Amino acid sequence: MTKEVIIEKVNGILTNEFEIAQDKLQPNALLIDEVGIDSLDFVDIVALLEKEFGFKPDTQELKKAKTLNDLYDFIAKNV
Repeated sequence: MTKEVIIEKVNGILTNEFEIAQDKLQPNALLIDEVGIDSLDFVDIVALLEKEFGFKPDTQELKKAKTLNDLYDFIAKNV
């Protein structure tokens, strides 16, 4: 799976499930401060990533993702 496909799917999840505006979804945007993801959202993200990408994310590793690009890279490494 290409990084472009991962970006498209992740951004779709964030837009549809969390109602995050598309203009906030910049690769270097900080997940907590700029995108608006909170700790409870990470629980939902784990379930959505498992469903969309077919792997169970390690929550401790996922929490290390600070930017959207970190999240994309985390997924790319695991699929």
